[in-house]
Amino acid sequence: MALWDRLKDSATTMQGQLMAKKNDLKSGAFRDASMAMCALVAAADGSIDASERQRVAALIATNDVLKNFPADDLQARFNDYCQKLTVDFDFGKVSVMQTIGKVQKKPVEARAVVQIGIVIGGADGDFDKTEQAVVREVCFALGINPAEFDL
Repeated sequence: MALWDRLKDSATTMQGQLMAKKNDLKSGAFRDASMAMCALVAAADGSIDASERQRVAALIATNDVLKNFPADDLQARFNDYCQKLTVDFDFGKVSVMQTIGKVQKKPVEARAVVQIGIVIGGADGDFDKTEQAVVREVCFALGINPAEFDL
């Protein structure tokens, strides 16, 4: 099976896992960490283009887990994290990683944030090496073995 086919199957499985835990994913820390993860994946290649913003907007609009939160609030948070990463990527990344780190002590939320990163990374049909690298880095920061997600 080709790598992309495995990733698509994995993303579908992850979406099902997220749905099963929807009621456990209502905290502000999860909300913030998931939008920080989306911004980090979008900025992984050094820039955030319109298509990446559109993919996150589509995720916000269609993801049942994220429907726990107002869409305009999620969009504003995503834009804020993108702004931090655009102004100064290295400093912005420190801030974004701190936000993501707030879910470390909640394994369900931490894994869900990683899953959202994988879903958004693969949304364009190409979960590239830079996107995989930032998701892997988040796994390490959260104390999760990246192999758990085939990273």
